[in-house]
Amino acid sequence: MRATDKKKAGTATRTAFINARLVDPATDRDEPGGLLVVEGEIADLGPHLRRNAPEDAEVIDCKGHVLAPGLIDMQVFTGEPGAEHRETLKTASLAAAAGGVTTIVVMPDTNPVIDQVALVDFIQRRARDNAVVRVHTMAALTKGLEGKEITEIGLLKRAGAIAFTNGKNSVADTKVMYNALLYAKDFGALIVHHTEDPYLSQGACMNAGHVAARLGLPGVPKAAETIILDRDIRLVEITGGRYHAAAISCRESLDIIRTAKAAKLPVTCGVSINHVTLNENDIGPYRTFFKLRPPLRAEEDRAALVQGIASGDIDVIVSSHDPQDADVKRRPFAEAADGAIGLETLLSAALRLHHTEGVSLTVLLRAMTSNPAKLLGLPTGRLEKGAPADLVLFDLNQPWVVDREALRSRSKNSPFDESKMQGRILLTMVAGDIVYQYPEPPRV
Repeated sequence: MRATDKKKAGTATRTAFINARLVDPATDRDEPGGLLVVEGEIADLGPHLRRNAPEDAEVIDCKGHVLAPGLIDMQVFTGEPGAEHRETLKTASLAAAAGGVTTIVVMPDTNPVIDQVALVDFIQRRARDNAVVRVHTMAALTKGLEGKEITEIGLLKRAGAIAFTNGKNSVADTKVMYNALLYAKDFGALIVHHTEDPYLSQGACMNAGHVAARLGLPGVPKAAETIILDRDIRLVEITGGRYHAAAISCRESLDIIRTAKAAKLPVTCGVSINHVTLNENDIGPYRTFFKLRPPLRAEEDRAALVQGIASGDIDVIVSSHDPQDADVKRRPFAEAADGAIGLETLLSAALRLHHTEGVSLTVLLRAMTSNPAKLLGLPTGRLEKGAPADLVLFDLNQPWVVDREALRSRSKNSPFDESKMQGRILLTMVAGDIVYQYPEPPRV
């Protein structure tokens, strides 16, 4: 749902972006040009608008910087309802806007769990009243996220749930997962699953291996992920249900996904930005901001996942935004809560793969725009006449340093704190409204 349908004071109904580098992954467009926004939609775009704008339009000179569809983040955890001290829909949306993210999909891991129609409606109403970006809801796949009883998928979908997930918990019961896939197929619903065997991962706090042994920390083997993923793929083969692995973290999981896709199964997968830009060595001296689920893996796994993005085998990149306050992060590593914030740094961190590892900009943006839009059935994520004017303008090369205290998220648990970034968001637009501008806006 759109956060608000009201035009902000001073926002023109006709806005022309000129002198831009238009990048649209949906059509493989990458060319100099311009774009015209009229009443919240893209009215025209192309090289003919590079220097020319209608006389009655507000003009934004992009100065050669990249103008692309706004990002769609498929995995955002918030604290609302129940833990607003960690994050609210409003603060998450402000962080998203500053990161060039125009659509966030919130997870059902709240208190109470989003497993009823009334709670889906609550999130939609709260987002409409408070958020500055579009907010969609993934409803719980099982009641209370307990993995025992399937929720009312049909009713929840009709109420506005965009997909179904068990959040941070895997469905360990194979029969329940089988029934869920079978049931969801009848409604054309997408199941998004966190693949982690709860028994193998119990008590573990990082990737099993030499680094865990050196630090004296209990580790979880990669098999905890691949066992569940392989089981799920076999169930998809039987049921034909649509399935998305939420965030794979190792080369072996990527191999399973490739095999499933080669067999033409309705299977896709995502990866967290953390797992393609960081590895287990970054934990260093027990740095709890790097304690994640799934855990950061070895460098060879990270490199394999980057290649998976470049080849298109990995469909989606997510921030896996998971705010945690200081009380649960400033603890011994084994006792600290999992999770890291990432909405505001998603694009800048992803650009590392373009600058240093050769992933093309179009391929990189596709995993954060048109691919998630296609999976979720959204009209956004593309530069096209008639499409919603959800846009991000960014300087591909401007350096900056992350200061966690300056981040807009209510929690400050960023693994990129004090990291050097190359790529700065200059402007974010949602449905024709400018919801974020860099303090020195590129206006004429």
